[in-house]
Amino acid sequence: MTRRRLPIGVQNFREIREGNCYYVDKTGFIGQLLKQGKHYFLSRPRRFGKSLFLDTCKELFEANEPLFDGLAIHGAWDWSVRHPVLRLSFGSGHFSAPDDLRTEVVDRLKTMEDHAGIQARHTSAPARLRHLIETLHERTGCRVAVLVDEYDKPILDALDVPEVARANRDYLRGLYAVVKDCDAHIRFSFITGVSKFSKVSLFSGLNNLVDITMDARYSAICGYTDADLDAVFSPEVSAFDRDKVRDWYNGYCWRGDAKVYNPFDILLLFDNGEFGAWWFETGTPAFLVETLVERQVSAVAVEDMAGTDNLLSRFDVDDMGTEALLFQTGYLTIRDEEVIGGKNLYRLGYPNREVRQSFNEHLLRYLVNDASRQTANSVQLYRLLEANDFDGLGAVFQAFFASIPYEWYTNNDIARYEGYYASVFYAYFAALGLDIAVEDSTSHGRLDMAVRFRGHVYLFEFKVVEMASEGAAMAQLQERRYADKYRDSGEPIHLIGVEFSRDSRNIVAFDVERV
Repeated sequence: MTRRRLPIGVQNFREIREGNCYYVDKTGFIGQLLKQGKHYFLSRPRRFGKSLFLDTCKELFEANEPLFDGLAIHGAWDWSVRHPVLRLSFGSGHFSAPDDLRTEVVDRLKTMEDHAGIQARHTSAPARLRHLIETLHERTGCRVAVLVDEYDKPILDALDVPEVARANRDYLRGLYAVVKDCDAHIRFSFITGVSKFSKVSLFSGLNNLVDITMDARYSAICGYTDADLDAVFSPEVSAFDRDKVRDWYNGYCWRGDAKVYNPFDILLLFDNGEFGAWWFETGTPAFLVETLVERQVSAVAVEDMAGTDNLLSRFDVDDMGTEALLFQTGYLTIRDEEVIGGKNLYRLGYPNREVRQSFNEHLLRYLVNDASRQTANSVQLYRLLEANDFDGLGAVFQAFFASIPYEWYTNNDIARYEGYYASVFYAYFAALGLDIAVEDSTSHGRLDMAVRFRGHVYLFEFKVVEMASEGAAMAQLQERRYADKYRDSGEPIHLIGVEFSRDSRNIVAFDVERV
């Protein structure tokens, strides 16, 4: 197979097909959607190919047949019919001020009217959109395809100004309701964005919208599968250790067996030949980190969250569930699922090394409040762990906690709850990219944290005490025989009991025993 251009940042289907770029064929999903219905909603994290999918739909409905030669839908489409397409995208605007959204929508409707040669007869945005759809159907004799990209950005941009976010939400609710009102004039509608606002808050007027976000049949509608890498990118992927590629970037799942890679990560890996946090670095999760701190969610707890369909969909301006927030933005994904009491229960976790390592590094930077010290401590911790210098490890953490100004504790509620201390400890190791398991179940109980590194196993138990408790953490490690689960590996096992004092805000016991 000959090498092609890497479509990095390209969201235009025509440019990809005419520019000799690699393309993972998603047109079979469009055919499947059209057989089952016509009004759809999809939520996926940023940079997962949503805009490219919509642009592919646009070219298909406009019957640009040469672009689809050799693709799955080519032989199953009537190329003699050309449908009018209305595409509305909020990707390029910013909507944090009160009148931003109204102004932007009016401008875009005017552009669509001018392009279609249609004179506006109404002043309200919903009425103008309705007139556009009805007139296009009447003029062409073909029903309209309505494509909405980044539908939620006007709300997300204004989350720091809740009154504007609510106003934008209510304005969009009236606009999107037009899709239902014009059902007879529409052949296909597809609305996509990062978040999944509840139907009650945003789509109450569009109750015929089918949400395929968690439909296992469409788990791979965006993103690349392992099979895609083999079939499409074989000239590129052959140069890399495949297991390392999976470890770094694979693992996103929206039910079913399909696990996908973020396309942006894979294309950047192939382009520069280096593993890095390419997707993570294109967005700053400051809002997420601050929310976790405010809600006193420990870094350890993030590693092993669970949620039902209702919980993962609980997303609105005034009600953003922690699990929903992390899941919809792509920092957590589905690891496993089971049915309990007739409801689906999803076990959530980081999708891959990139997200776990980078997210914890970002969280740690917020907790430490000193990027230079955090970096220096991380490097020192890695070197000490390489040498199994446990005295050095304990001393580094003690020095770190001692260096935090008293004012930081008094100004941050997170320092007042027990999980804060274990969170800092855990985040340091996770930010180093180590193999970590939290709340690891054994036949004797749940171990706080297990770390595997260079042929050694480190089992941690954390306790917060009023004063030094004469090895209570170590005693629990021994009494519950947590090491038994790991003995078959034949690797050296180290029990590490760590105790923190509320009074001194520091480590008062760091006990180590090799078994």
